[in-house]
Amino acid sequence: MQNPDLTVDNEARPTGRIQRANSLAGDVYEAIFAQLMSLRIAPGSRITVDNLVKEFDVSHTPIREALGRLEGEGLVVKTHLIGYRAAPQITRRRFDELYELRLLLEPAAAAKATATLDDDRLAVLQEAAGVMARRVGKDERLRYSNFARQDAIFHDKIVEFAQNELIRETLNHQHTHFHIFRLMYHSRVTEEALDEHEAILAALSAGDPAAAEKAMRVHIENSRDRLLPAFE
Repeated sequence: MQNPDLTVDNEARPTGRIQRANSLAGDVYEAIFAQLMSLRIAPGSRITVDNLVKEFDVSHTPIREALGRLEGEGLVVKTHLIGYRAAPQITRRRFDELYELRLLLEPAAAAKATATLDDDRLAVLQEAAGVMARRVGKDERLRYSNFARQDAIFHDKIVEFAQNELIRETLNHQHTHFHIFRLMYHSRVTEEALDEHEAILAALSAGDPAAAEKAMRVHIENSRDRLLPAFE
């Protein structure tokens, strides 16, 4: 059951037309993605193409393209002759399994990545970590969805730099970050995670595998503890 104290009043939700003509399908995708991440579109709820056409003032084509992309990311489910729905919320058992998997794989990957990092790769991680832009923008829902994506990229890049494609593919296949960020919409999820990203970056920059492994383990354990109230 969702804790009502962990969500934001729907009166604050961002709606309206897509402003830019360039990469229209991409803009529509980002807008729907933000609504899914911030629970503006609730897990399991129906997504009506015609309603989105009216809301964003675009044609059916970019809407369907965006929904197809979101379906590929596990955030939208399409049922023949019925249409689209937001993917259901993950269960507590699935949540526990995802974090068990992450704790088995990601701390070791962080330690291994320290041996491959150079200035260019550190710059990539610094940008992906979201630390430098942590308070940019006034739209809390957009910032939350942006951080959900940044967090996924940050963790993916660390595993990539650890040079184990099987681990990377395994984690990507679960769409872990998108699903766990949908558990609740709360600034604490991002602000505390950004502090932990800084600790991981510091350990990686120092080339300290033991510190990197510890910082990643602490981050994942804290992430799990922050999101557990969503099941209360």
